[in-house]
Amino acid sequence: MQNICARGIYLSLQHGTSKSCRILHHYHGGYRSVRKCHQISPCGFINRHFKPKIIPAASVLPASFRSTLNCVRTYSQANKKTQAQSTIDEEEIDKFRALSERWWDEIGEFQALHTLNDLRVPLIRDAALSGRDHRDERLALKMGPSPLKETLILDVGSGGGILAEPLARLGATVIGIDATEENIPIAQTHASHDPEIRTRLKYIHGTTDDLVATEAGMFDVVVASEVLEHVSDVGQLVSTCVDLVRPGGSVIFTTINKTWTSYMLAVVGAEDIFRVVPSGTHDWEKFIPPEKLERILEQCK
Repeated sequence: MQNICARGIYLSLQHGTSKSCRILHHYHGGYRSVRKCHQISPCGFINRHFKPKIIPAASVLPASFRSTLNCVRTYSQANKKTQAQSTIDEEEIDKFRALSERWWDEIGEFQALHTLNDLRVPLIRDAALSGRDHRDERLALKMGPSPLKETLILDVGSGGGILAEPLARLGATVIGIDATEENIPIAQTHASHDPEIRTRLKYIHGTTDDLVATEAGMFDVVVASEVLEHVSDVGQLVSTCVDLVRPGGSVIFTTINKTWTSYMLAVVGAEDIFRVVPSGTHDWEKFIPPEKLERILEQCK
């Protein structure tokens, strides 16, 4: 974790009783992945001699994905206004509200997120398969077009569905949750045009604070991609994401490392010089070094 390059987008995974971190180093030729693994106890504290307890999947998974979707649908109807908003940053919500019509402009403000799918979708796929006891992640390439069939994924901060849709196309059932209400109809409308995924993809307006009260331990995979740098309480968001995943499942975060180079590229370069994203999209003070995220994960109980 100490040899992180100047500008790193990193991804952290927590698989129930084991934790691994993939650090995606940005360099001139693209990205490369470095993996670090160690065991942690159920409370999240590092313990290199800890022996994971095997919990049968049947004891923690919902009876069917249909019942899960019904639960989420009921939650969505009963909670049109969020009840707990401790992680919401209203200034960030306003930023994305103004951009809500542009999610699917692949050469617009969200071009970087569309491009990032080439990197994050395979990593999420492999992590999900690993959490299902497919120890050889290369099996994902041998399972046909739907390797994530029977996998329930929560996409936190789903926006317009840029990440949720390709995950659904891999066979997963995906619930997207977003704190910006205007994003929900945009995502729903775009997904409705694809009959292959529209029955396995649902979006709700809310936060993880709202969802954890009724859906704790429900999801095989919880993903918060490019979200941590836009919330008011990173620790609270991480904690609720961990609570929402089933034992043995995967929690995945991608975010921007806090370095001077990331400031020059993501703020000065992207916003002020090349104007590929609107000015004010990123607040460098909210960028998160991997050591900080690792400490937060270790404190989750």
